[in-house]
Amino acid sequence: MDQVRPRRGVSPNHTALQRIAGRTAADGISARSTVHLVSAADCLSLRPTVQPCLDRAVGPQGWRRLEGVEPGELAAVGRALLEEEPRTAQQLGLILGERWPDADRELLNRALRAVIPMVQIPPRGLWGQSGRPTYATVEAWVGGPLAPRPSLATLVRRYLAAFGPATVADIQAWCGLTHLREVVEAESRELARFTDEAGNELFDLPDAPRPGPDVDSPVRLLAEFDNAVLSHADRSRIISSADQKRITTKNALVPGTVLVDGFVRGRWHLERERKRSALVITPFRTLSTAERAELAEEGIGLLRFVAPATHEVDVIIRSGQDTGQDTGQASGEDDGRAAGS
Repeated sequence: MDQVRPRRGVSPNHTALQRIAGRTAADGISARSTVHLVSAADCLSLRPTVQPCLDRAVGPQGWRRLEGVEPGELAAVGRALLEEEPRTAQQLGLILGERWPDADRELLNRALRAVIPMVQIPPRGLWGQSGRPTYATVEAWVGGPLAPRPSLATLVRRYLAAFGPATVADIQAWCGLTHLREVVEAESRELARFTDEAGNELFDLPDAPRPGPDVDSPVRLLAEFDNAVLSHADRSRIISSADQKRITTKNALVPGTVLVDGFVRGRWHLERERKRSALVITPFRTLSTAERAELAEEGIGLLRFVAPATHEVDVIIRSGQDTGQDTGQASGEDDGRAAGS
């Protein structure tokens, strides 16, 4: 048993609430044409840098389907609507549909996100709160102009700072851009270069930490859609192909995952009842006693952070190994539990 100390005023929403409400951070549509929570400064620089990725999300075929809709006109109309007041995707679709009644509304909204830099505004994105995605322009919400000269070199270095050593393909998988080989080669004199077992060339920042193979990697609980799992062309460095199938769902959701010795070895999810919060861990292989104990401790730490202060908390580690895909079920009964109050 792990007795949890009372949580006094600890809220995962505290910092995010302050930053998002203060507009020093925002949920912006950027890398891979998906929503990322980034700082205001990154929002202004990252969006124009990855613009080709958003253009490709519509593509020539999409614009042909939107016959009669000109990108410049759509941008002008959409910007005027959003500067008048923030609007939901449904509201934008209805108004734009009146102007272009023959256009596919879902595609029209996707095109609008490509031609106008937008952010999702609160309460969307705040911990424990929800609501329909409501959009404003990046410039209006953050209060500054977009970067006039986006830097692909800076983008490459930012990726390597987080995920290096990495291949060019890895960098492209993370940001959604293509043809970055020339950018990396131009920076290569200031980068460290390596070759992996398969002969692939890897790049990294010269002073970045690179622990040796004898360094123990502590267990970690990664969030849903964590970039550590998603941001590689070759994900075998962190998750096997068999385990990739175990975290692949029909609706493209990516669950929280469990790292053991640096590799994905399971998944986790939260279960909440009236006065109880539980972290349920489903392993993909049999865990040692030491690994289960370390996971239980890590889980209690997460629950201290996310569970309401009045809740009893449990960490439940399922026995056996996961045998299904997209089911959340595991073989065996629950046989590991750490509790706190």
